[in-house]
Amino acid sequence: MKRKFTLLLFMVLAGFFANAQVRGLVFDVRNYGAKGDGKTLDSPAINKAIDAAADAGGGTVYFKAGTYLSYSIHLKSNITLFIDQGATILGADSTGYDAPEPNEWMKYQDFGHSHWHNSLIWGENLENIAILGQGMIYGKGLVREGDRKPEGTGNKAISLKNCRNVDFRDFTILFGGHFGILATGVDNFTLDNLKIDTNRDGMDIDCCKNVKVSNCSVNSPTDDGICLKACYSLGKFKDTENVTITNCLVSGFDTGTMLDATYQHVKNGARNPTGRIKFGTESSGGFKNITISNCVFDYCRGLALETVDGGLLEDVSITNITMRNIVNCPIFLRLGSRMRSPEGTPVGELRRINISNFVVYNADPRYASIISGIPGHDIKDVKLRNIRIYYQGGGTKEQAAIDPPEKENAYPEPSMFGQIPSYGFFVRHVSGIEMNNVEVSYMADDARPAMLLSDVKGADFTNLKAQHAATAPIFVLKNVENFSTFRCKDLKDTNIDKVAAKDL
Repeated sequence: MKRKFTLLLFMVLAGFFANAQVRGLVFDVRNYGAKGDGKTLDSPAINKAIDAAADAGGGTVYFKAGTYLSYSIHLKSNITLFIDQGATILGADSTGYDAPEPNEWMKYQDFGHSHWHNSLIWGENLENIAILGQGMIYGKGLVREGDRKPEGTGNKAISLKNCRNVDFRDFTILFGGHFGILATGVDNFTLDNLKIDTNRDGMDIDCCKNVKVSNCSVNSPTDDGICLKACYSLGKFKDTENVTITNCLVSGFDTGTMLDATYQHVKNGARNPTGRIKFGTESSGGFKNITISNCVFDYCRGLALETVDGGLLEDVSITNITMRNIVNCPIFLRLGSRMRSPEGTPVGELRRINISNFVVYNADPRYASIISGIPGHDIKDVKLRNIRIYYQGGGTKEQAAIDPPEKENAYPEPSMFGQIPSYGFFVRHVSGIEMNNVEVSYMADDARPAMLLSDVKGADFTNLKAQHAATAPIFVLKNVENFSTFRCKDLKDTNIDKVAAKDL
């Protein structure tokens, strides 16, 4: 019965594609001259098939099994690329890609974020487009640098600018260049069940609205995995908002070893992999109304929420996250003043952040979780609940005496502060922080306090459990107001209106 059903399903699907092609709905790229042999340059034939579909009012451009060697492929409205099982779109070597278009606003962000045409697949000012199927986009010939090196090279697997109603589902990207996916100004955007194993950023969602990222696995050892941005490349401030990221995995294993399921970290063993979920760094616009849930981090950096160019980062809910083998901060919230935005842009704000149900194992001993604003610009209203972080430990008394520099204008990264004087959380320039049922501990002895609060107003701790050496306090307080603890292990219930310096 099972075999008969499978045969019947195959016949129905084959009939659908055959009849659809007769009706002009499906455009097989081989009918337009593509060979699919991995040697013949097929991008001219692919673009002919796309043009024919667009002239017909829309349709599906179909890639059957084979390897399609290509330079730039030009998407058009009302077009679906269907990359079937066994089909690969292969980015050609050398210098035949479209030139990067002019952009008068590129001084506010890197070259790679400022151009879209120098890509394997690109579209601009389009609507109703999709890339589907269980095939692969292999950017073998793409360069990973963000700059033009040399003229005619491509550095993105897929890039979209000012598009709407876009679906990406089920396909794989291997070696995506500087960006596996760069989407700027894309609204109503769904990315589902993608596998991205790449040598720079996995997916950058920039100045986009109404975005759903689900069931994606992104391995990106040398850059970020799933990254939300809000740059100024469109010549205006545009927020990234109404975004859900759920049921995803990010990691930093050697490129290609997620797809072949060996999960190696040999090539990158001497350096810290990246591979995380991050907001920023580009943040001229803001990040608003965003949820992240049910995600896994493995052998990579931790969660990073950064606004440093004037954007408002607000109303974010993050829950049900597990992390293992984290090479820097498990949680990094940074409000800074790098200000790569038009002159006169004010410093942004970071506020109303809820983080809950985190489990972190084997976090790097050099970094606590860091929540840090800058003098005169506090991070506001952060709530953490049901957090369990197991650090490697090993911190010293000398490290506990360090006063990390402010570095208000620096590129935001946990390493910017150097070694951290507390092992669990470092909280500075914050107004309104609550921790409930938070537990931090370590594997090797650590002489640092669990928590250091500096220039903090309004800090409430309930049911805190913090491992600490006999000679180390749980809390170090510096210029703290309205501080309270309730039912915290090894601490009496405490209320402090204002204190310049105190250990608890």
